[in-house]
Amino acid sequence: MARARFGVRRSSQLAWLVTGPLALVAVLLTFGVQYGHPIPVRHWLWAPLYVLLFAAAEATILRFEIRRQGFSASLGEIPLVLGLFYLSPMVLVLVRGTASLIVRGRRSQSAVKLWFNVASITAATACASLVVTGIGSPNERDPKAWLILALAAATSLLVTFASVVGVITLVQGRPTGHDLVRQFTSVFAISAVNITLGLVVLLVLWQSAWAVLLLAVLMAVFVMGYRSYSQFQRQHRSLTEMYALTGALREAQRDGSITDVLLTRVRDLMQAEYATLWLPAQGRHPEVLLSARFDDQGLLDIVATPDSLRRAAIERGSTVAIGPGLEAPLDDAYLREELRGQRGPTDAIVVPLRSGGAVIGTLEVAGRLGDGINFELADVRLLETVAAHAAVAVENSRLVDRLRFDATHDSLTGLPNRRQLSAALEESVGVRAPGEVVAVLLFDVDGLRDVNESLGFAAGDKLLAEVARRLRTLAPPAALVGRVGGDEFAVLLRADGADGAVSAAVELRERLHNPMVFDTLTLDVDTAVGVAVHPDHGTDAAALLQRADLATHAAKSVSSGVQLFNLGLESRSVRRLGLAGDLRRALDNDELEVYFQPKVSLPDRRLVGVECLARWEHPTHGPVAPEDFVAVAEHTGQLGRLTEAVLEEALRRCRQWSDAGRPLSVAVNLSPRTLLDPEFPARLERMLAKHAVKPERVMFEITEDGVLAETDRPMPTLRRLHDMGVRLAVDDFGTGYSSLSYLRRLPVDEVKIDRTFVQGMATDPGDLAIVRAVVDLARHFGLTVVAEGVESELTLELLEEIGCDIGQGFLFSRPLPYERLEAWFGAQTEAEPTPTGEVRRLRAVP
Repeated sequence: MARARFGVRRSSQLAWLVTGPLALVAVLLTFGVQYGHPIPVRHWLWAPLYVLLFAAAEATILRFEIRRQGFSASLGEIPLVLGLFYLSPMVLVLVRGTASLIVRGRRSQSAVKLWFNVASITAATACASLVVTGIGSPNERDPKAWLILALAAATSLLVTFASVVGVITLVQGRPTGHDLVRQFTSVFAISAVNITLGLVVLLVLWQSAWAVLLLAVLMAVFVMGYRSYSQFQRQHRSLTEMYALTGALREAQRDGSITDVLLTRVRDLMQAEYATLWLPAQGRHPEVLLSARFDDQGLLDIVATPDSLRRAAIERGSTVAIGPGLEAPLDDAYLREELRGQRGPTDAIVVPLRSGGAVIGTLEVAGRLGDGINFELADVRLLETVAAHAAVAVENSRLVDRLRFDATHDSLTGLPNRRQLSAALEESVGVRAPGEVVAVLLFDVDGLRDVNESLGFAAGDKLLAEVARRLRTLAPPAALVGRVGGDEFAVLLRADGADGAVSAAVELRERLHNPMVFDTLTLDVDTAVGVAVHPDHGTDAAALLQRADLATHAAKSVSSGVQLFNLGLESRSVRRLGLAGDLRRALDNDELEVYFQPKVSLPDRRLVGVECLARWEHPTHGPVAPEDFVAVAEHTGQLGRLTEAVLEEALRRCRQWSDAGRPLSVAVNLSPRTLLDPEFPARLERMLAKHAVKPERVMFEITEDGVLAETDRPMPTLRRLHDMGVRLAVDDFGTGYSSLSYLRRLPVDEVKIDRTFVQGMATDPGDLAIVRAVVDLARHFGLTVVAEGVESELTLELLEEIGCDIGQGFLFSRPLPYERLEAWFGAQTEAEPTPTGEVRRLRAVP
């Protein structure tokens, strides 16, 4: 684990560069103002007293911050006003410079910071003396003398402030105007009070020297008030920063910037030079939130962080705080010596991040900003509070990252899935060198079904995992390997023409054919490989994958086992084209039938609705797969008619069920093309009015990939449907790669977990974790969760245990025509009396 730190050497050089001119200005102005004016002996006699006064004033400070650097406002204006009136310029400069050197030297400041502060103060004092001498010595007790002294003291403040801002600008860049105005206003207000008090002290001394006793009491009260104000300011700032931190963490979880936001906010809150978030890798998700110490100019020198400090914080589950100004709660002298021995800051706090009873990492701060200030016990408590919020945010972010990873990767092999491959392929075809092709090699593993049936699914999973491992090892370094189906793997690579792609496929297939050994069993696994290349066989990812799939089926019947795509393989596409005219006639003659699949409330086994699905029995070809005639409808402009035909039947049956005292909701799949039709909501309103169906009885299911591919264009239609009262659901949730980042943005009411996760949750802990996490997230967003593909009693029990709302699958019923649905419902229900009448309730699942 590495962290970055400030460029200390460059910063020091720039600070020395400013210190020299300031010291030179102080010397020249002092001698210039004092030249020709003798210094009375009594001024030297009073010098020790003024050293004490300046030292006491400098020791009482209020701290501010500009761009990560500390700025201190002290009570120095009070003795400055007295010194400007009573002392000669040279004595005043020497007295104030000596007091500053003594006070700041005791704070263990670095050499460059110490001498910069001394030079800045002496230059400011010399400029103040120049103002007094230039305007005229205030030797009369009238308001004119007050104005001269106030102006001189204000000049000292301006010089000090300008020098600090100047060196910060050189080291870290120019501060914003807002920061400058805010900090100068605060410092000037305090200095104005100090100057006023200094003038009051001067007036009192003019009246009687014994008044100094009263002034001492007044000064003690004033110092106590200053300290209380400082403590109040610090507490107020901490509360404000904590509130801003929690809000920023909530926002950062949406865009994945939680690490940067957390470290920046913690560094500001703790006024620390470094902040580090350290998280070890977990499980099969090696991509963790990387952590870094950083400054506003980027990452510079890399230094190691004491791993033993983190190890102690994690193993003991306690805070580790090391530094000369704080006793560590951990009694370990070795840790103290190790931290003190490292180069850089010596103050550090290491706080464990807890998730439940486990420690998932550490949050660290080091290098307290300011004039030699160390962390205090209050800082430890504050950082522990921050760590409690940060742990929740980090764990939620990691959960989202794991879900995103699982949504784009195959759970068995860890390879990218079809959606991820499609995205990578789209990106690859957009950047192609002249004479180069982007090839899709689709591998179909023969005999997987035989292995599953004879040796069990565990053996089949081992076989697929071994094929995935070999493909990753054998594929070229720049190739992308993914799993696109149950026994299909794809390799995306660049080649010199179609012949080069075929040669690569032949070589990979031959090397993959080596026997695979599982325990005492040796298997000879054969594969068929289909090849499609861009731009010869398609211009987009969908076309290339489809044609590679056609070539793979053809490869099973050739001796070489490798087939390059050609137009003669598109028989299915030609068949779809021939179906276009038949589909139009089927829609005209109402030949399509609507099937209904029940949706059952899991807590009480009530039938709450049905999903409406179109079916087509072709007079010649027999049953036509829905994906076939839906694709035909999309490409021939008949999708709107198909959607309305299904919707008409759904609303008609919904009305019948309501009239029979059995109100059920109806769900209809909506294509992304329909969402781009601005007239669709108006047509829906007319259909709802025609059948007298309430909008809340209608649910539209939209696929996440279809909506998220056009994130802006479908939104007006979605919002209009939502405003009408129609409910919206995200279908096949978890198979997309952006669903979580857009879930809050879409006006949806329901989430349908994809059947692949539901069917595997009884045997795969990963699928179970994903389903559980989706249910928790949906509950957080106030959404209803529907599980598709419920096919076993064990799956049903697990869904009930994790709190899933609705189930749908073959365990309850397959999609049925209306008459068979009524018969099924009558066979599966019994009447139960309720206060409102008779309610049908599922007796049992079949």
